[in-house]
Amino acid sequence: MIAPQSLLSRRTLLLSALALGASACSREADAPASAVSDEAAPPPPPQAAGDLPVVALLGDSITAGYGLPAKDALPAQLEAALAAAGTPVRVRAAGVSGDTTAGALARVDFSIQDDTDLCVVALGGNDLLQGIEPATMRANLEGIITRLKARNIPVLLAGMQAPPSYGAYATDFAAVFEGLARDHDVALYPFLLDGVALDPALNQDDGIHPNAAGVKVIAQRLAPAVAGALAGA
Repeated sequence: MIAPQSLLSRRTLLLSALALGASACSREADAPASAVSDEAAPPPPPQAAGDLPVVALLGDSITAGYGLPAKDALPAQLEAALAAAGTPVRVRAAGVSGDTTAGALARVDFSIQDDTDLCVVALGGNDLLQGIEPATMRANLEGIITRLKARNIPVLLAGMQAPPSYGAYATDFAAVFEGLARDHDVALYPFLLDGVALDPALNQDDGIHPNAAGVKVIAQRLAPAVAGALAGA
């Protein structure tokens, strides 16, 4: 177990982690808009909310929408991004600020309802801040995935990054998400904060939690992965 860090040093290390992730993850160019014929058929009527697939976001403060009104938080913005992309869903919030993988494991059975068609598991940032061993984090995430799959709920695993200054810890931390996705045959979105980390224009004053504009970027980048996971479920 690594030695506990002061609040300031933990924040600095997390910012370093976000910098690593931001530089490591490639950014996809915006696809050009497709031309639409003037004679195109009108879009079908919207589906009733009860008929839509349900996507649950099991996570921490990022998915809980820390510092933001509900309309600007990730559940609402992801729902809007998916609808705009032609995949209407109902996104259900299941994030708790400050949650670790252990906390999420303790509540997954009642936080994720049986009608869920896909659960996005977005955890790990608080484990990093607390210096939780990667093997322990992996066991917790594995427990979450196993419980969800036992209920026939598909999983999309969203990863986090650890700074290289952590040495072997950083290597083991990164391997957790890739290893779980491979071993349990679940979809992987490598870095939840891709395109947002360390950009002052996209983050709140703490430099860690995204603002409304940052959440919109996360939602737009995450939406294709969610749509793909739903299609493959």
